[in-house]
Amino acid sequence: MTYTGDVHVGGPADVRELPALTISKLAVGPYDNNAYLVRCTETGDGVLIDAAAEPERLLELIGDMPISKIVTTHQHGDHWQALEEVVRATGASVVAHPLDAPALPVPVDLEVEHGDRVTVGVVSLEVIHLRGHTPGSIALHYPGHLFTGDSLFPGGVGNTNKDPERFTQLFTDVSERIFDRLPDDTWVYPGHGKDTTLGAERPSLPEWRERGW
Repeated sequence: MTYTGDVHVGGPADVRELPALTISKLAVGPYDNNAYLVRCTETGDGVLIDAAAEPERLLELIGDMPISKIVTTHQHGDHWQALEEVVRATGASVVAHPLDAPALPVPVDLEVEHGDRVTVGVVSLEVIHLRGHTPGSIALHYPGHLFTGDSLFPGGVGNTNKDPERFTQLFTDVSERIFDRLPDDTWVYPGHGKDTTLGAERPSLPEWRERGW
């Protein structure tokens, strides 16, 4: 079956098989959040990106194979409602940027900055700090694949509450740290809704800058 990333709350995960990683996308909770389980195919180690809601469904997705880390992309509560329960059940380390870590309901074991790496077995994901949606929002990059939290969606950057300074910061970071560096075929896995690619979004960058959101 072909991965599309089209999932809905209460429905099954959509799974993408890569040579080194397996990516499972699951929609959870009242805000239609996306949670992603990334597993190293060589070791079986897993990382959960955003324990957003419905801990029982996340734990079912994780199954009997271990996960070593849970990454929270940013501090907003809809992205960590299940964090405490999943940590308790799995013993996984909690990962977040230091600027957003204090808002989480559990202690953060590993604080990561721009350019750091989060390991998944023998594979690693690059941390990209994207300031604006929240001070400590991060994306995770594996070549060809980008998990953006609420900083980049199909059709625009994340919400900056109509604050021009925050929008300028987020638009600049997304432009310089993502679009200027990564190729068009990079697949984007956002914190809510459908996936996209950088190539699909790149032509709209001038429009986003002009409209200011």
